[in-house]
Amino acid sequence: MRFLHFFKAMRIRHKLLISYSLAFLIVISLGSFIMYSLLRRTVQTTLESELKNSTAALLNMVTTAASVSIKNHLRAVAEKNLDLVCYFYRRYKEGEMTLDQAKDRAADLLLAQPIGTTGYIAVLDSRGVLLVHPRAELVGADISHHAFVKKMIRNKQGYLEYDWRNPGEDKPRPKAMYMTYFAPWDWIITVSSYRAEFNTLVNVDDFRDSVLALRFGKSGYAFVIDSRGNAIIHPKLQGINILKNRSLAHEPLRTMLGRKSGKLVYTWRNPGEAKARKKLVIFNYLPQYQWIVASSSYLDEFYSPLNTLAKVILFTLLASMILILPISFWISNSITQPLARLIRRMNRGSGPEPLPPPQHRDEIQQLTHYFDLYTRRLESYSRSLQAEIAERRQTEEALRISQERYRSVMEAAPDPIIVYDMQGRVIYLNPAFTQVFGWSLEQCRDKRMDHFVPPDSWRETSCGLKAIAAGKPVYSLETRRFTKSGKILDVSIRGSVYRDARGRPLGSVIIHRDVTALKRLERELLDTGDRERQKIGQDLHDDLGPHLIGIEGLAKVLSKALRDTEPQQAMFAARIAGLLKDAIAKTRRLARGLCPVYWVDHGLAPALEELAANTEAIFGLKCTFRGDGQVLISDHLAATHIFRIIQEAVHNAARHSGADKIEIRLLQEKGKIVVTVDDNGCGIPSEPESDGMGLRIMGFRAKMIGASLEIKRRGPRGTAIRLVLAPDAAINAR
Repeated sequence: MRFLHFFKAMRIRHKLLISYSLAFLIVISLGSFIMYSLLRRTVQTTLESELKNSTAALLNMVTTAASVSIKNHLRAVAEKNLDLVCYFYRRYKEGEMTLDQAKDRAADLLLAQPIGTTGYIAVLDSRGVLLVHPRAELVGADISHHAFVKKMIRNKQGYLEYDWRNPGEDKPRPKAMYMTYFAPWDWIITVSSYRAEFNTLVNVDDFRDSVLALRFGKSGYAFVIDSRGNAIIHPKLQGINILKNRSLAHEPLRTMLGRKSGKLVYTWRNPGEAKARKKLVIFNYLPQYQWIVASSSYLDEFYSPLNTLAKVILFTLLASMILILPISFWISNSITQPLARLIRRMNRGSGPEPLPPPQHRDEIQQLTHYFDLYTRRLESYSRSLQAEIAERRQTEEALRISQERYRSVMEAAPDPIIVYDMQGRVIYLNPAFTQVFGWSLEQCRDKRMDHFVPPDSWRETSCGLKAIAAGKPVYSLETRRFTKSGKILDVSIRGSVYRDARGRPLGSVIIHRDVTALKRLERELLDTGDRERQKIGQDLHDDLGPHLIGIEGLAKVLSKALRDTEPQQAMFAARIAGLLKDAIAKTRRLARGLCPVYWVDHGLAPALEELAANTEAIFGLKCTFRGDGQVLISDHLAATHIFRIIQEAVHNAARHSGADKIEIRLLQEKGKIVVTVDDNGCGIPSEPESDGMGLRIMGFRAKMIGASLEIKRRGPRGTAIRLVLAPDAAINAR
């Protein structure tokens, strides 16, 4: 009792010092004991759980990778044999053999290729009749009544799994097939193998690195072993038969082969290690390949952190005993000193006359005394403040009446209007804004409208905001905005700052005009022009070009025929052939100019490569192209837009920048297509006064295909143009 009375009489800093010190020591000691116990139990259970999960994931990975490897193998064989059939078809078309000879030679080569042990290559037509089969008695048989054959006839190419029973077999067996289709002969070429023989077709190299990359602890690893004891995938014993190697323990592997799946703890020493260590392995069985898939880890690596933890806990207790007194004193001061500062501030802020001092030593009682006196003075201040508020309300009422007059004008306006304060928060929306964009004033009041701006429209929006912040009006700024339903509208923006009676800026008024229909007409006009150019280029290439080639061939034949009898006429015929050759070259150049991406090797990269070569030849500067061969754009109209953007950028750099070096790059970064044009010319101004027609068309083409276009300086000299496009953006943009 005496201690409690003495404790209550202490100053607050002494109370905190004693109580916090005792609590700190008790919590650290108890927490350390509980943490050690829980971690020991967690390590014991987590290790096994981790290996189980890893083994399950490894089983799925190996199963998936093996299936993909088999599918790729069957596909490669099928496509190779399709090329063989095409080869004999060409020989037939060139007159080197008859149609029957070509088909027989192709069938012989197909039947001569084994697939695994019992797999084979067969051919049937669109009616379901077998045309080529290793068993001669089945040739000519109609198998269209089978469900999988109907799917083959419908698809004609691709991967297929089904059950099949050969004549003389008791039951059907699972089978996999890959099909290709040769239309001129109506041949569906199939390459098939039974699932029981898949282990002879799997290419382990396709997924060996993925399995070996799995690590557990410092030296734990994953491995795959077949039913005969061969190490299919192993970091140390690759290609070794463990059951036949006398230097290795056989019993653990025999146990795994007997159980097929489960867990096992055993002693194991890998080649090159000094001693054997206890090891935990979780294993599972792949029956279709007769493989054991396992994840293993050495136990001593996972239990060693517990010993380290015990040492750390002991060191922490000793360090806490040394540091606890100064830390506790510092924390207690951090509480009492702010109380003293608060008392001094209340005394200074109470008015010209200081508050009378208290008669207590305890800091809390002192604070209560000063707070009491302080609140009394606040009440007197509150009364005077209420009088000032009443006067201010009268002023605000007059201001409200003035604002209502302007609001009536805005509500009658047909264009959407939005009013912001200087922090960018919404003050007012007119009814036209709600009708066009969907948001009401109640939903947007005192909120920012950043969600209203699409990410790709922030560049021009930021320029407009900077102009308005500088006190300049904005006229006809073209950009895009979201509606509440998620639809994007093209808008033309006008805006300016509004000010108070003293000329101080209060906010901004922005007027939006919906120009979506106008933009759609512009887009359709540009698309129509590109399609017509493409159609003309295609007609030149497909119609006029072959026609001229045929005339050139006839002229050459005529020249050769007249060479002996009429030399003079033969010379004229040869000259006609030369002129036709020049006309063919000019026709191709016209076709490439009208549709460059489609006709130059059917791709964007060759078109850009030719653009670089032509730029070097015409302008006499160094123009290089570097492209990623994996970048493919199936939409020819989108590829044409990209080409026109890059063509305009290259021509601008060559004609106006004074550059002697231009670099074009076509890359793929993080799943997106990136095209860049860099030059070392004088550089585009950091803040151009206005965009020229070429830059406006470049930006418009980029928006048409859903791409982002960025044009900026490259330091003191040069301009960098960057076009970023998602692979499916062009299709979605349409």
